[in-house]
Amino acid sequence: MKNLLRIVLIILLTGLFAWTLFYLNQKSKQKPITYSVIKASYQNIIKKTVATGKVQPENEIEIKPNVSGIIDQLYVEPGDRVNIGDLIARIKIIPNVASLNNAKNRLNQAKISLGNSKRQLDRTTKLFRDKVISQQQFEQDELAYQRAKQELEAAQNSLQIIEKGSASKLGKSNNTLIKSTIAGMVLDVPVEKGNSVIEANNFNPGTTIAFIADMGEMIFDGKVDESEVGKLKIGMNILLNIGAIENETFKGNLKYIAPKGLLDQGAVQFQVKASIEQKKKLFIRSGYSANADIVLEKKDNILAIPERILHFEGEKIYVFVETSEQNFEKREIQLGLSDGIKVEVVSGIDDQTKLRANPIP
Repeated sequence: MKNLLRIVLIILLTGLFAWTLFYLNQKSKQKPITYSVIKASYQNIIKKTVATGKVQPENEIEIKPNVSGIIDQLYVEPGDRVNIGDLIARIKIIPNVASLNNAKNRLNQAKISLGNSKRQLDRTTKLFRDKVISQQQFEQDELAYQRAKQELEAAQNSLQIIEKGSASKLGKSNNTLIKSTIAGMVLDVPVEKGNSVIEANNFNPGTTIAFIADMGEMIFDGKVDESEVGKLKIGMNILLNIGAIENETFKGNLKYIAPKGLLDQGAVQFQVKASIEQKKKLFIRSGYSANADIVLEKKDNILAIPERILHFEGEKIYVFVETSEQNFEKREIQLGLSDGIKVEVVSGIDDQTKLRANPIP
């Protein structure tokens, strides 16, 4: 029995030894790793940061009524182009009961005062002609009569303004006709015929009847993270990509950087604005979402290599240079501007130096 176990153990050890020799032999026959070889080339490098936001008109205004009432007629709809003074809407006045009552009372009192002043002036005129009273007394009564006439006229105008929004003696001035104050395109009309509107005053911003903007002057309004805002300066170039307009890039210039950041989803963001150079036959609509590449630094026609072939040891940077076919040596280089994919080579190699890249499978 012992002899049998010894024989089995010897066979197992012999088999294991043979398998080990076979494995080491096969491993020694594996092909060495072969690397692809590249050269540095002259390229353009742009270092940039990205701001997300939207495109909107630089000058957009809200048209509000000067009187409260009901929309009696709308003359425009979104997409229409208007000039200064074009009609936007007409308001039908719904008089305030208390104001209307006070205006009527004022008119009645003015009529009574005018009648009384007229009778007094008639008596004074007769007495003055008979030389019973002085000229001074006559002129005082005449002045009182003229004042009563003016008060009656003012009371009539006030009543007409309350009832109709305008007085006949004010000429073309009519608060019920809402007109455009700028030339541009109507972006939105948030009211409909029959809606109640409130005039703008010190206590209420008023009802917006229409949004009008000059679509010829568009800007990019976006946000930049606090880690990038310190690199920005007014006047920097931007490259704008609008999601709704494919395969088109718009140029512009940075014109505003907010001095104060706002907390947005746990991160501090700073508002930025940039002008946009529009292209003919391409209509940019207000509210398009867009991304702006803000150019921090740019160099043209400089020697560059891919960042993926770099090797780092502490603060030193190396590449592997081919000395003979598939034989490489480590060489330190100095780098410059980088865009995250390719990097400028300042010194250490030239455009004829062969560099080790990725292994060839």
